Amino acid sequence: MSLAQRWGEIRSGFERPFWVANFTEIFERVAYYGMSAVLAIYLSERLHFSTELTGSLLGITGFVVYALPILCGTLADRFGFRRSLMFAYLVLTIGYFLLGSLETSWMRPLRTALGDKWLVLAVLLIPALGPGLVKPCVAGTTARASAENVRSVGYSIYYTLVNIGGALGPSMAWLVRKRLGLGIENVFRASACCAFAMFLVTLFFYQEPGRLGDQRVESIGTALKNMFVVLKNLRFVIFLLISSGFYIVFWQIWITMPLFMRTYVDPNADTDRILSVEGITVICFQIFVTYASRKMDAVKAIALGFLISALSWILLALHPTMFTLGVMLVVLALGEITQASRYYEYCSRLAPTGQQGLYMGYAFLPIAIGYAVAGPLGGYLLHEFGEVLRRPNDLWWVIVAIGVVTAALMWLYDKIVKPGAARGPSSEGVAESAA
Repeated sequence: MSLAQRWGEIRSGFERPFWVANFTEIFERVAYYGMSAVLAIYLSERLHFSTELTGSLLGITGFVVYALPILCGTLADRFGFRRSLMFAYLVLTIGYFLLGSLETSWMRPLRTALGDKWLVLAVLLIPALGPGLVKPCVAGTTARASAENVRSVGYSIYYTLVNIGGALGPSMAWLVRKRLGLGIENVFRASACCAFAMFLVTLFFYQEPGRLGDQRVESIGTALKNMFVVLKNLRFVIFLLISSGFYIVFWQIWITMPLFMRTYVDPNADTDRILSVEGITVICFQIFVTYASRKMDAVKAIALGFLISALSWILLALHPTMFTLGVMLVVLALGEITQASRYYEYCSRLAPTGQQGLYMGYAFLPIAIGYAVAGPLGGYLLHEFGEVLRRPNDLWWVIVAIGVVTAALMWLYDKIVKPGAARGPSSEGVAESAA
């Protein structure tokens, strides 16, 4: 097939809902990662929460964000993608707006009645509900609104746009907070504006895509029962638990790193701005790294990616500066790219025939578990090594150790469990930053 013919297929292979849904996903990610880039700083420096409490709150909300897609996909199928997306963007709008209003006078009675900790937790859980609905709706739209011969291209476009949003989000936070001088609270309000704009785009431009002929909508009860189906596959469960270690390491760039840099390196460090380096690296190198590692066994590539990301933290342990942080984020992203596409490929190969969709939903579980552990652990380590032992740099050696042990366990998994048929050359997929 000539290039012109392939381009013609791509131009005609996507229905309007595909482009609308993926356009909204860019701005949903801008809003989410803009908020995430400054949230730890806001809780610590503006609300004066301890590092342990800050970490715990971030861990809880991060777990909710990445655990909900497992069940929300069923809700989206039952109620329709259009209504689900509009509801999700309204929830995100309200949640981000309330987050940016915590210090206003009209919120003072609630702060007095509930206490800052419980009010902040309640407010954080509101926008945490949104991504759990958005992600399965956009992914599902990509499946329904793409012709069979260009569906793989559709998912590549989806993943690329997700990463673009993830890269732009921290830059948006820096622009609002520092460049325009509007303050951290207005970063949350800017996120609310992004979400509300996408509600309007969905309302006026999104049309419900047709359902695939063989697609069956499951009940919520069936979705809950499916959890036990997955848990019976011991090989898959062990793989997911080991993979959770990678995300314990990865999520520290959003949880502990900003607090560490602003407390022990530079109180004016623009950690929100530099976080864009990670997403930009994924966008620039994902195709090259995926192609270069295509002949490696899937589990070996995953273990290598875990190891590369783990070793990147040595830079902060030895010499923490904004420059070394930038280099560290590049190396971390290269490790993420090395494992990401192979991770999803391997999950699909472990799935029994007819259960690929179910297993791919649970592929997000390590991301959620990793966040749940990374938050409290990061807060504890920063307190213990920083405030108690006065050796803050040493906390990163613990993170390095967790990552190296995770890589070693994945290597042992490959040797002992002997995945066999699950190995194989990679499909030419595109890695998605944990977005």
